[in-house]
Amino acid sequence: MSRTRIKICGLTRAQDVRAAVQNGADAIGFVFYPPSPRAVDVDRAAELAALLPPFVTAVGLFVNPAPAEVEAVLARVPLQLLQFHGDEREADCARYGLPWIKAARMRAGVDLLEFALSHPRARGILVDAFVDGYGGGGKTFDWSLIPQGFGRPLVLSGGLDADNVAEAVRRVRPWAVDVSSGVESARGIKDAAKIAAFIAGVRDADG
Repeated sequence: MSRTRIKICGLTRAQDVRAAVQNGADAIGFVFYPPSPRAVDVDRAAELAALLPPFVTAVGLFVNPAPAEVEAVLARVPLQLLQFHGDEREADCARYGLPWIKAARMRAGVDLLEFALSHPRARGILVDAFVDGYGGGGKTFDWSLIPQGFGRPLVLSGGLDADNVAEAVRRVRPWAVDVSSGVESARGIKDAAKIAAFIAGVRDADG
């Protein structure tokens, strides 16, 4: 059984980056969407990204950004992967010359196979709950909406925490899981014990 990769998203503090890294996170997400309570500015993101050791991926999350916004971030922050959560088209995501993933907002009627076909150059598809606005809002969705034999690297998100992530990994067998609110003590403030418990849950499911 392959090892499920783990991304901790929406980090705003140095101690939270350190806790994620020390507990074995594979990737750290920085939110560049100003309406989010987890958003960071370019200066702060550059400081936090500088704390990452080798082989921990720095991910930048964007929602319908203007190209100049992304380029301003990339000029200062050494991102290795872009994550798009809005209504971006394939060309919008691919124009920056970096690997990227695209989020699908899951609800009944969403054809994930068709969605994936519309983003053929995405390195993976992230599935999140459909809520008003963007992001999953800490809500789970019906995992049975994910088609069997999806065939693309799948990142499972949406309402995951230490209590349900082991079941999620066993049922979905995603390439990776992505968590934000499920490891927080307050919005934008991560809890080291919750991070450790979440990662332990994933490892338990991996067996």
